[in-house]
Formats: sequence, structure tokens, C-alpha cells
Amino acid sequence: MLDLYSPGHSPLHRMRPAVKMAALMVGATLLFINQSLAATTAATLAILALYPLAQLTLKQAFAQIRPLLWIFVLFFAVQWYFSGLTLAAYVVLRLAALILLASLVTLTTRSSDMIDTMTRALSILRPFGVNPAKVSLAIALALRFIPVLAQIMRDVREAQKARGLERSVIAVAMPMAIRAIKMADDISDAIDSRGYRS
Repeated sequence: MLDLYSPGHSPLHRMRPAVKMAALMVGATLLFINQSLAATTAATLAILALYPLAQLTLKQAFAQIRPLLWIFVLFFAVQWYFSGLTLAAYVVLRLAALILLASLVTLTTRSSDMIDTMTRALSILRPFGVNPAKVSLAIALALRFIPVLAQIMRDVREAQKARGLERSVIAVAMPMAIRAIKMADDISDAIDSRGYRS
């Protein structure tokens, strides 16, 4: 459940986790600093171009954002109403780019490698009373939250569609709630197994 790693031998799979995570932080920062719709569009296309490089299909890329399309529609409508079409397109496209970029790192990096890398990087904070293992696990889980949530939503919708229940709110919401609780249990087990409880 927690690891959506897609095995492969692409350049992105072979790249060190520290490099990918640093690139993710820089990319996310630049996306937030940038205020241009054209630049955001170019960045989104560049991120999409990395998926084939990582031996991932564009269908897999779209699968990362498809369950969240209704959120995009909501954001777009609100922003369009209050701030205009250009800003609405910019906000939604930036959010999509961030999700695609985080998902690319998630799909090409094992959870264990990500946690180990962050633990080593955060070890310099140990003298200040920071537990690097706890912080790195929390960050790793946060990075994987959106892709995992998207996977839950996608699986549930496909299962309910197969049963002809996709229009039933209860039929869709209940399995999602159960899967979300199961994900919380998995996270708790991961924390317990590493002895991170205070």
C-alpha cells in the first residue's frame, strides 16, 4: 500500500534518491515562485516528457491526476469566478505539475531508499533534539500520500463501476473510507516496526 514504486532500469530509476529528492524540492519551489502560465505549461510538458524517460507511460502519468480531476474542476471554477480565466488555468496547471513531479519521484524510488536518504541528510539536526528517523519517515509518507490516495480513489471507482454502482455516493464513499483507514493502519504499523513511537 505505502510503496507505489514501479520497478525499472531507466536513468531515473538508477539516479540516487538524494538527487531526485533535491530536484523535487527545487522544481516545486520554482513552480511556486513562477507566476507565468506559459512557463508553467512548459514545465508541465517537461515533467510529462520525463515519464517515458523513466519507462513509464503517459497513461500512468494521467492515472496520477485522474482521480483528482474533480478537485481541479472545483479549483478552476472558483479561481475563474474570482480571478479570471488565466489565473484559474495557472493554478490548476501548477497543481497538476506538482502532483506529476512528486509521483514521478514516488514511482521511481523505493520507500526504503527515500527514508534512508532523508535520515542520513537530517542526522545533522540530531544535536538539536531532532529524531532524523521520525522526520524522514513523516516526509516520505507525506510525499506518498497523494499518489496513494489517488490509487485508492482509482481502485474504488473502477470496482464500483464494474458493479454498476459508480453513481452511488455511499457505494463509492464507504470503500474509500475503509481503504483510508487501512492506509492509516499501515502507516501506524510502519512507525511501530521502526520503533519510532515516543
